[in-house]
Amino acid sequence: MRVLALSPGSLEDQLDRLPALAEICRKLNATLQVACDPQKAAPWKLLPCLEKLLPFSFEANPTLADWANLLGCVREPDFQLCINFAEGQQVNLMLSMSHIPKRLAVAGFACTDSVTLGPGWTAQRFAPFLKALGLELEADQFRLPLAAGILDEVREALPSGDGPLLLLSPSGKGNDWPASEWHKLPDTIKSRLPALRSMVLPAELSLTKRAARIACADVVLSSCPVSQRLAAYCGTPLVALGAEATDLPERQEIRCLGRPQDLATLQSSDVLTALGF
Repeated sequence: MRVLALSPGSLEDQLDRLPALAEICRKLNATLQVACDPQKAAPWKLLPCLEKLLPFSFEANPTLADWANLLGCVREPDFQLCINFAEGQQVNLMLSMSHIPKRLAVAGFACTDSVTLGPGWTAQRFAPFLKALGLELEADQFRLPLAAGILDEVREALPSGDGPLLLLSPSGKGNDWPASEWHKLPDTIKSRLPALRSMVLPAELSLTKRAARIACADVVLSSCPVSQRLAAYCGTPLVALGAEATDLPERQEIRCLGRPQDLATLQSSDVLTALGF
């Protein structure tokens, strides 16, 4: 079986959809093709079920020729199912001319089954797509299938020592927790836990290596939504600065601290408490 996903949106949007599509393909023994912005495609490459990426920038005002090219890509293989996260007349017209027998979307005249997003955290909200197929989704159980080779490579680059590893992943945005606080936090913790190892997650890493470093950490402190989602999908303990409770699964080892607009005034003592100190 072959599944098509039409997936506009940000990198966070792509990550939010991973558990649902991974579970659909696992339970239906299907391969997956995804149409999305090539700049946002990295999350899909983490799924073993991915067969092909179809570069398509939904937000870049696609021309009629762009839609015609996408239609050609959609009609050429034998898709049995389409999960459509895109909206608008153009995408519905394109899908209505496809040969895909089952097309799921929140709205649109081309869908054969309409769904309403459900409650819960962001990834769990896509459970109704699976329910329409007679399946269930427990997004909190999803884990990124990282290759042993990349994990071994990352472990070799970690700071030496046998103490716990604290991985820092600031968002770098203007409303982030102040840089001075990020810099002094490891030394503050080391005064109480001398064996602590710490490192900052480089922003230029590929998403795969980023996920691997997060998977190898003992705890992640992050104000970056992408890193926060990767930590949730790796099962790594996380203190998520500026995250809403509905952004992440309700899990004992995940703590959301501070509203996005309040990070500039967030006290280091509160962060230390959230980290268990």
